[in-house]
Order: sequence, then C-alpha cells, then structure tokens
Amino acid sequence: MTLLLMQMAVVLVVTLACGWVARRLHQARVIGEIIGGIVLGPSVLGRLSPHLSAALFPASSFHAMDILSTVGLILFLFVVGMELDYDQLIRQRKTAVVASGTSILVPFIMAAVLAHSLRIRFAPHGIGSMPFVLFLGISMSITAFPVLARIVEERRLQGTSLGTTAILCAAVDDVTAWLLLALAMALLGADGGSSSLPVRLAALGGYLLLMLGVVRPLASWAVRRKKKRELSLEVLGIAIAGTLLSAAATEWLGIHPLFGAFLAGVCFPRVEGWQQSIRTQLDAITSVLLLPLFFAMTGLRTRLDLLNHISMWYWAGIVLLGAIIGKMGGAIAAARWTGQSWRNAIALGALLNTRGLVELIVLNIAYNVGAFSPTLFTMMVVMALVTTMCTTPILNLLKIDGEWAEEERAGRTQATAA
Repeated sequence: MTLLLMQMAVVLVVTLACGWVARRLHQARVIGEIIGGIVLGPSVLGRLSPHLSAALFPASSFHAMDILSTVGLILFLFVVGMELDYDQLIRQRKTAVVASGTSILVPFIMAAVLAHSLRIRFAPHGIGSMPFVLFLGISMSITAFPVLARIVEERRLQGTSLGTTAILCAAVDDVTAWLLLALAMALLGADGGSSSLPVRLAALGGYLLLMLGVVRPLASWAVRRKKKRELSLEVLGIAIAGTLLSAAATEWLGIHPLFGAFLAGVCFPRVEGWQQSIRTQLDAITSVLLLPLFFAMTGLRTRLDLLNHISMWYWAGIVLLGAIIGKMGGAIAAARWTGQSWRNAIALGALLNTRGLVELIVLNIAYNVGAFSPTLFTMMVVMALVTTMCTTPILNLLKIDGEWAEEERAGRTQATAA
C-alpha cells in the first residue's frame, strides 16, 4: 500500500507539472499529461535512473495501478457518453454522417493498405488479420471528443458552423469507433468454435437494444416522475452504480468494460444542469487522481528505445503520414463537397485530427489483448501525440480564434436579419 501511495503522489506531481508546461506552450493539457507518463516510463526515467525506476515502478505493482486507472477510465467514458447531444446529432445528421463517415472511411482505407506490411513486421504472433485491421483502423480514424470539445471552448468556437460540425463529427466518430471496437473484441475473443462469434455478436446487439430501447426510456420516465430536478447525491450514486454495472455487463460479454460505461452515459437522461454538475464532481476524481495513473501506465508501456533503427522511424513516419492524410484528407474532402471554404475545411480536418486521450484508451486496449506489439504500440503513441500537437498550430496559422468566431456569428446574424 505504501508503494501505491508513493506512485500516485509521484504520478500526480509529474503529470500536473507537464500539463502546466503544455498549457504555457498553448497546447492541450492532455498533451503534457501524456508526456509526463512517458517521462516516468522506461524511455526517460528508466534510462536516466534504472534503479530508481525499478524501485518506484516494479512490474509487480502494475496490477493495482491498472485497476485504479480502469475505474477512472470507466467514469471518464461515462461523462463522454453523457455529453453526447443526440438530439442535435439527429437534427444535423446529414452533415455529421457525410463528414464523419468520410473521416472514418478514408483512415480505415489507409489502415487496410498499411495493415499487411505492419502485421508481418510488428504484430504479435497469432493475431488474426481482421482484428488487426480493425484495431489499426480504429486507432487511425478516432477523434478525441473531450480534447476537441475543450479546444472548441477555449477558442470560443461554440455556435459557429465550424465548431458545431466538428463536435458533431467527433461524436459520431466516437460512437462508430466504440461499436467497431466492440466488434474487434468479439472477433478477437472468438475461440474458433462455430457458434462463438455469432453468439458474441448477438449478445452485443441484444445489449445495445436493451440499453437504448429499455434502459434509456425507463431512465427518462423516472426523471419525469421526479419532483425535484436538482442533482442529488442519491441520483449521482445511482448513475455511477449503473455505469459500473453496465461496464461489468460488457466485460462479462467479452467486449470491454469501457464500452459499457460509454453506453451508460449515452442512456443517461438529459436534464438541464445535470451534465455540468456531474462533470464538475467527477473531474475532481478522474482528471486529478485516476486518469494520471492511466497516463503513467501508458508511459510505462511506451518504449521509445525500441525505435532504435532508421527503419523503425521510417515505419513510424509512414504510420503518422497515413493517419494525417487519412483523417485530415477525408475531413477536408467531405467539407469541400458540402460547400465549405478551403479555410474552414482545413480547420475542420485539423480539429478532427485531434486524438489525445481517447486514442490512448484504444491503444492500451489493443496492447492488452495482444493486437499490438510494444514497438507498434510506441509508434501509435508517437502518432497520437504528434497529430494532437498539430491542431493548435494549424488553427493559429489559419487565424481560427475567438475574433474569427465573433465575425462569423455577426455575419450570420446580419444574413438572417436581411
């Protein structure tokens, strides 16, 4: 217990410091926190002081940190699902489907093109081609919805066509990615029996129907019957308990507990003020205490020393280039096709190219189930870092900021009045 408490204290101090530096450099805080995790891992601390690294983070202590970080991720994914505005998603379904569909399809095509070469060089022995393509495609096509939402908020892009489209596309991307991830887990979990995979897929479909067709309407009905609409401690406790049960259910089905947590958030009733209140209360636990442990675990798995040859960096560059071309290229093409200017199209591509925390979640799942080797995992972490770091400079170059947002809103108001 003493070791775990020391680990938590060190992780918290390092990630907070790196996050502060990232904010000073006009980057998202999550970038600094990810780098902080890498600093604590074998790539930095392990190289500078191997004895201290081995004493502070022995392999035998990883299990406790992994459990705590998973609980943090479950609460985090519940908040992500809870903040998904499905009413607006339905109203703007054409834009969201076209832009997000293209920004998912093109990276998947890029992943399929690269999959064979990466699989024969870096995939663990025994991984099937279909699960590998799915994991690689998800990793290259996902958008970090929470990080993107914070960037939109920081630049005061809420209410602009660019900000709304980016948020909607990221929401669709997240939903699609988690469904594909559930499919990949079902494929990977199949034991080769004739009924294993169909049973898993049927169980997944049945659970989706249960949550969306029964639990969600029932929760909305219960809220309408409630006389006091403020968020009480009892309601928060029920919401967290339901999230844990949903996560346990998907874990039992052989999918992943994070998918169940995300689905619980999607089914949570939309009551004015509840989302903000829950985020504020859970942020104190997740963002400050539990998620830094996840960054530390990611850093401990990231081995930059494995990229010890020019050919390794060559393949890392190919992965990075494929991810950027696929994600940004797909988004830009869709935006131009729907009538957006080149400036807005490139800005949308840069926003959707943000990966960050959600990308790391997918990578850690792929690593834990044996879909990615340590070398490929490291390449993908580098890709997630670089693509997320590129967003702010591109938006600065395009001068997409609060002043631009005010001009757009003013122009739209004049056009409406005319």
